[in-house]
Amino acid sequence: MIFYWIRRFVLMAVALPVAVAGARKLSDVVEARRGPSRGTRLLRRGADAVQRRFGRQPKRRRFSLGR
Repeated sequence: MIFYWIRRFVLMAVALPVAVAGARKLSDVVEARRGPSRGTRLLRRGADAVQRRFGRQPKRRRFSLGR
């Protein structure tokens, strides 16, 4: 039981942020070389979604004006 919690903590604290940073870096490198494409956009969007779900929360705007 304790190994389950340790494994889960390591996954959430170490592996997930590394994977998100890797996806974002890969997107930047491919986009710099070949230009923007659907694949680079999906990599960045997926990294943003994972970061919002498990990482830091996005900043809240004070005056959002319906956004």
